[in-house]
Amino acid sequence: MSTSKLASHSSGRKLFSGKIAAVVVWAITIIWTIPTIGLFVTSFKTDKNILEQAWWTSLLHPSFTLENYKGVFLGNGSESLSNGVLPYFINSIVITLPATIFPIVIATMAAYALAWIRFRGSDFIFFFIFALQIVPLQMSLIPLLLLFTGGAHIGSVAIFPALGIAGKFAGIWLPHTMFALPLAIYLLHNFIASLPRDLMEAAHVDGANHFKVFRMIVLPLSIPGIASIAIFQFLWVWNDLLVALTFASGTEEVAPINSKLASLVGQYGSGYTALSAGAFITIAVPLIVFFSLQRYFVRGLLAGSVK
Repeated sequence: MSTSKLASHSSGRKLFSGKIAAVVVWAITIIWTIPTIGLFVTSFKTDKNILEQAWWTSLLHPSFTLENYKGVFLGNGSESLSNGVLPYFINSIVITLPATIFPIVIATMAAYALAWIRFRGSDFIFFFIFALQIVPLQMSLIPLLLLFTGGAHIGSVAIFPALGIAGKFAGIWLPHTMFALPLAIYLLHNFIASLPRDLMEAAHVDGANHFKVFRMIVLPLSIPGIASIAIFQFLWVWNDLLVALTFASGTEEVAPINSKLASLVGQYGSGYTALSAGAFITIAVPLIVFFSLQRYFVRGLLAGSVK
């Protein structure tokens, strides 16, 4: 077989395999999206329509209403929705934004220091931080809560004061920041360490100190990595319920929207419309964040894996 025929045969096989891969990806995407579409359609239906017909038949015979979203946001007079979820929605935003920004700021500075500022024990510190990921989150919640509320003592000597931040927003920001730092530092370290050494050396030759190099070179070049970490952290904090319930200490003023969704079902398992509307509101914000930053996602996730 001639070289041209071999090349043509190989190109045909690659094209065929590419089409199969595209079909598989589209099929998985459609299957994965169907529950979200069903939730979206259900959120516009009345209780009667939900029980009488499946959600996909509503696309052929549409009968939709906005009362579900109005009741969920502003309240409908029921016991579970007396004030609506708007205060809890605002609480989730107040919790999520600082709990995303704080670890990214700290992790970016730490990753630069560990990657480009050589000092005795820097490798040990990096591996120790990475190893902290093996600590189970669930095992550290109660000890950390006790540390916040009562401090730490050896006999009568206080070695860590009681911060008194349980039941406040700061009491939720701090655990989220602490739990996010090991993975964030590890991923950003790999990204920042892959930046060109010649560029760093040229900046130092021109008289730039570490702070100027970090601010004018590292930060602009690290936007894809920072954006990918921001997506992970935002989704984790926004969807979190365990950490918020533990450190909110039952305080309604700082409870996130996830803690309110469980009560929307109603006493006897009804309230499907309110639950579907509230659930779609909850997933809408992460979807907006993801699609806004998704162009950085793959670049940031793979950066640093190959130099």
